[in-house]
Amino acid sequence: MLLGKKRKIGRMIEEISVGEKLEVTEKIDDRELLLYLGISNDNNPLFIQHDYASLTPFKKPIVPQIMLLAIVSGAISKYLPGPGSSIKKQEVTFDNPVYHYEALHFGFEVIDVNQDDHVITVKVEGKNEEGKLVLNGEFVVCPPYPTKSLTKTTAFENF
Repeated sequence: MLLGKKRKIGRMIEEISVGEKLEVTEKIDDRELLLYLGISNDNNPLFIQHDYASLTPFKKPIVPQIMLLAIVSGAISKYLPGPGSSIKKQEVTFDNPVYHYEALHFGFEVIDVNQDDHVITVKVEGKNEEGKLVLNGEFVVCPPYPTKSLTKTTAFENF
């Protein structure tokens, strides 16, 4: 962070209501798959080898499930509740495989706001182009906390 540069943060817990919704559409292409596989060192043949995948019930390579979680995490961090938020707990099922190049539609809904514990619960459903459920889950999220001004504190007393 640059000193003195104010960065936008997401909404405070007081600004969030049960029933709020968000829709996100994403597509995973070769670039994202190769970046994930390179960073994670995950060489599961089910994710990239057409000859192997053709011998399985999937028939063709699938997208790693962790990449679906990355889409959900990104949407929470960017939009609901936004920058400064943190996922504390997740409970997710992966109901159907996601194949390379499929467009995915994610629906988010705030189903609980707990101001005492400073968390919200967000229900998430991900569906493929055919409308089949591919991800179903609940995420307990800590919205951003109000920031404190550096000029009103003794932030530099340890230097």
